[in-house]
Amino acid sequence: MPGTEAAPTLIGSVQRALRLVDIVANSPRPVPVKTLAMLTGLTQGTTYNLVRTLIHEGYLATEPEGLVLGEHFPMFQSRPDAGGVLLARVRVALRQVTEDVGATAYLSRYHEGEVHLIDIVDAAERPRIDLSVALGSSAHATALGKQILTDLTGAERLDYLSRHRLEELTPRTIKDPRALLAELERSPGFTVDREEYAIGNACVAVPVIAPNIRASLAISLPVEQAHAGRGLVATLTRTARRLALQLGADGLSGGAPGLSAAV
Repeated sequence: MPGTEAAPTLIGSVQRALRLVDIVANSPRPVPVKTLAMLTGLTQGTTYNLVRTLIHEGYLATEPEGLVLGEHFPMFQSRPDAGGVLLARVRVALRQVTEDVGATAYLSRYHEGEVHLIDIVDAAERPRIDLSVALGSSAHATALGKQILTDLTGAERLDYLSRHRLEELTPRTIKDPRALLAELERSPGFTVDREEYAIGNACVAVPVIAPNIRASLAISLPVEQAHAGRGLVATLTRTARRLALQLGADGLSGGAPGLSAAV
C-alpha cells in the first residue's frame, strides 16, 4: 500500500546470539551454557552452536565455571569497569594466583563507600571460606576488607567505621575501632586475618593500586598452613601489580575509570 513502510528484515540467529552476549555481559558470575539455554528458551544444540561462534569471534570466552566476555566485546574498550568486563579482566589474574599458590583467590573493590566482592576462583584442594556474613558487614574481620581500609584516607576510614558496627564473628574478631585503626596503621604493605572471620581459616591480602582504583587481592588457607612469608606476599604482589597495570592502562586509554575496591 502506498505510504506503508516495509517491515525490516530481521536475522533470527543474530538476535539470539546478541541475547546470549547480553546475558553474559550483565551477569556477576560466569554463565554455564546450559543456563543460557534455560534463560533464553533455546535448545542446548542451538545454544552450543551460537556459543562456539561467539567464542571464535572473541565476544565470549570460556572459564571452568562458565562463559565470560571475550576481549573483542566492545565495552572492553569503552567501559573497562563494567560488571561483566571487570569479571573477565580479573578472572585470569585470580586463576594464576590459585595455580601458583594452590589456594582459593579473591578480589574485592571499594565503591561508593562499601566493600564489594568481585570474584572468587577456587582451588580444588582448598575450597573457599563459607562467606555466610556479607562482606559489607565483615570488612573489619577479613584480610581483604582490612587491606581496603588501610588504603583509604583517614577521613574515609573514619566515615566507614562510623557507618559499620564491628560485629564479633569469632573470639578473635577485633571489635574495638581504636584497636582496628592501630592495626591498620601498622600495616607492612599487606594484611592478615587469622581466624577473625572463620575459625580454622586465615587469609592474606595485598593492595591493587592504580589510578582511581582501590582493590585488594587475597588468598585463604587453613590457619595451620597460613604463613605470610616473603614468598607468598611477593607472589600476590606481583599478580596485583600486573592487574593494576592492566586496569590502570584501561582507564588511561579512554575507558571510564571507577574500579575502586575482601575475604
